[in-house]
Amino acid sequence: MLNAQHCREGDWVYLPAHRTYGRIIERTALWGHEIFRVWLPSSDSVVRVRSDEISTQCSTLSTHHLTYLAAAARVADALTQDVLLAPIESSVIPLPHQIRALSRAISNDRVRYLLADEVGLGKTIEAGLIMRELKLRGLVRRTLVIAPKGLVTQWIAEMAMHFNEQFHPIMSEDYKSLKRISAIHSDELRGLRTEYEGNNSGLVAQHSALRAANSNPFRAFDQVVVSMDSVKPPANASGAAWERFEDLISAGWDLVIVDEAHRLGGSTDQVARYKLGQGLAEAAPYLLLLSATPHQGKTDAFHRLISLVDAQAFPDVSSVTKERVQPYVIRTEKRRAIDAEGKPLFKPRRTELAPVSWEDRHRDQRLLYEAVTEYVREGYNQAMREKRSYIGFLMILMQRLVVSSTRAIRTTLERRLEALEAPQEQLTLFPMVSEEDWADLDGQEQMDTLLKTRLKALKNERAEVKLLLEAAKRCESQGPDAKAEALLDWIYRLQAEEGDPDLKVLVFTEFVPTQEMLMRFLTERGFEVVCLNGSMDMEERKRVQDAFAKDARILISTDAGGEGLNLQFCHVVINYDIPWNPMRLEQRIGRVDRIGQTHTVRAINFVFEDSVEHRVREVLEEKLAVIFEEFGIDKTGDVLDSAQAERIFDDLYVEAILNPDVVETKVDEVLKSIQEQAWESRQSASVLGPTEDLDPREAQRLLAHPLPHWVERMTVSYLRAHGGRAERKNGAWDLTWPGSERLTNVVFTNKEAEEKPLSRHVTLEAPKVRGLAMRLPPFAPGQSVPVITLPGLAPEIMGFWSLWRISISTADWNRRRIMPLFLADDGRVFAPTARHIWDQLLTTAPTILQHLDVETSHQAFERLQEAAEQQGKTIYDELVQAHRERLAREREKGEYAFAARRRAIERIGLPQVRNHRLSLLEQEEERFREQLERRAQILPEMAPLLLVRVEGNHG
Repeated sequence: MLNAQHCREGDWVYLPAHRTYGRIIERTALWGHEIFRVWLPSSDSVVRVRSDEISTQCSTLSTHHLTYLAAAARVADALTQDVLLAPIESSVIPLPHQIRALSRAISNDRVRYLLADEVGLGKTIEAGLIMRELKLRGLVRRTLVIAPKGLVTQWIAEMAMHFNEQFHPIMSEDYKSLKRISAIHSDELRGLRTEYEGNNSGLVAQHSALRAANSNPFRAFDQVVVSMDSVKPPANASGAAWERFEDLISAGWDLVIVDEAHRLGGSTDQVARYKLGQGLAEAAPYLLLLSATPHQGKTDAFHRLISLVDAQAFPDVSSVTKERVQPYVIRTEKRRAIDAEGKPLFKPRRTELAPVSWEDRHRDQRLLYEAVTEYVREGYNQAMREKRSYIGFLMILMQRLVVSSTRAIRTTLERRLEALEAPQEQLTLFPMVSEEDWADLDGQEQMDTLLKTRLKALKNERAEVKLLLEAAKRCESQGPDAKAEALLDWIYRLQAEEGDPDLKVLVFTEFVPTQEMLMRFLTERGFEVVCLNGSMDMEERKRVQDAFAKDARILISTDAGGEGLNLQFCHVVINYDIPWNPMRLEQRIGRVDRIGQTHTVRAINFVFEDSVEHRVREVLEEKLAVIFEEFGIDKTGDVLDSAQAERIFDDLYVEAILNPDVVETKVDEVLKSIQEQAWESRQSASVLGPTEDLDPREAQRLLAHPLPHWVERMTVSYLRAHGGRAERKNGAWDLTWPGSERLTNVVFTNKEAEEKPLSRHVTLEAPKVRGLAMRLPPFAPGQSVPVITLPGLAPEIMGFWSLWRISISTADWNRRRIMPLFLADDGRVFAPTARHIWDQLLTTAPTILQHLDVETSHQAFERLQEAAEQQGKTIYDELVQAHRERLAREREKGEYAFAARRRAIERIGLPQVRNHRLSLLEQEEERFREQLERRAQILPEMAPLLLVRVEGNHG
């Protein structure tokens, strides 16, 4: 190393205060002081130092620093090679299709995709893996999840269980509370602390953060879940709902995930949910839309959905083609899904219709069914004549209630009579509810919505309701319902058939009164029973699920209560009453027919013998099976969305009730419609692309990946080399960072974290740790080269080993790779030996024998630099090719979008308007081309990171 008085511009010098090398870029003298401006490659910064701050002694490389550099470079190389971090660092063991989804998502700079796996394949897990991957790479901090209300709990539970990620629900009432808290002056806040204790204590704790975030409640937490309909924009651009929408969109998200995203497509581009989608699409750079049924033969709705992922790629409906859509869609079909051993992931189901007969003792119950059916038939006809469709909805529900239970129809008749006996002026019209919103409600929610509005009466309705109510009360007093007795028989029968006296059974009903009746009925007969319905909050739902997983034998759930359940430990579902919409039936069975189910799923569907519902269901199931076989589909949901199915099957059952003699004819008409829809759907859904073959070995390879050990070696070695401390205690680390920050009980692998619940699991997500890999100091020419030996090296290995970072950067893009290089003393380059030495440095401590003098070190550097230029050219060419392909995709997408916009403008009739807009478009297109030209300019770089002389082990 040169003495300070001999240093010249361009010389490399060591700065002890900065613990790094730098290059002199300017030397000046002023008033007796000699000042140097020195460029520090490690931080890409320039510092001014005095001559006495430049060391005249050559700095030597310690063993710990050498190990740190080798490990950090290996971690950085793993990141550049698209090694998947999330599966390594999470408690979930991904399946082959989930690994493929993550790999595809991360392979692109713009992580904006439609995850379209079929139901039950774990799209939530895939989204969680992608989120974790982006977080571990330092690309995401703030994540927003939008889900239907019933799935909010599931998201929170699964993110915590599989990824140890805490998400916070902000429902409408939470938003109002947070908004109010954020507006309260800190002096007043102290007086309200008692009010917000308990469930709301976290809201108070967020006060300061909210004030700093301009009173936006969605900034209170970095990871938030909201229900879709609680944040969609209102029709008028004012009021509290609009403020909530604007707060959501402007909260500064990095990643937005939308579950059941097909609901954002809407029936037109004016629907509130589509407007919500547009806002969300622009709210974050990364976007994941999740939907098992994104395309159901309605190309315009699918276009609206896929355009949220990339508006430029899909400027109009004609852009929705297989070739253009496939790069944005990640999809696996159930029949192609395999487990880690390559076996089919799902077992066949066993579904059976269980007719329930009315015995003599149930005579009054049968008469009640017939009387309610007649009431429904007359009431529905009258409602349609008077164009009062909301009364028609009520009649439909009355029919479903009487089939459900005597308790359900009795309770509803009482509520209806109460409304009919109220003063006429208190009766109201049915509020406006969109078709999509109505279809999302389960039977209980639809009934509550109708009865709360106190609908105006039909002719003679009050007298009829009184008679029916008396009959219902009489039936209840006579003993259990026929179906309740049948349920008990089936439970005992299933216990025997399955050979399990403690068999768990999931029972579904549409209505809460039926649920309450069944709970009492079964509890009185010695069963431990728990219930779930849509009125329960998240804590209640969790307690019920936990109880069913442990001691409870039977879970009785409504459809709304069952949303989001994962009950793989149960394999028997009894549908106590069957919803008319077969998609709801599929969703129910899907609660147990999920990944991880080890038994054949059994579904028992109850229906009254000789009822209208029985006749429809018998014909329907038989003929639907033929259609499904013909088109290779599993369920109605493959070709219809929920709103369509709700309307079609409601119409079918209503027609069967009104005209029992034409059941088969009506079923045939419906099936013909479904058949046509299936044909259209199969044709149009082909744009989603086929499922690729899956490799079952990828999961095992990932789980065995040594990345966590590299991170551990990198961190520990860095601390020991740079003034920190790392001490191993009871199988964990106590780490002290330079500057005295201390972390205790630290582990680096997920296995260790699971074995030590109180430990702190450190990953690349920690900014300090990730920075150790991403800000590697370069080797400085003139730096003394250490001579090392390693226990695992053969004596014949003699030469120089080095690491080089090869990168290209453009106006908006940079990519880098790290290349190991071994140059033997005979002048030959050995790539396998270079990788082998790197592997050894990550597992064993090197021994530093000596440091070469400055002149020898400089000569070695020049030889290695020349070899690195030759060997690195291939890597450079690969990086350049990847950049060119990226630009080509951007150019094609942009040109397609401009062409579509030009066609739209050319349809304008007024020449002056048309020409003006064409002129503006040409200017915009010219700017686009100029920008692409600037982005095509490449700046290559090759920087040395580590250089050592290696001498094989002679010991």
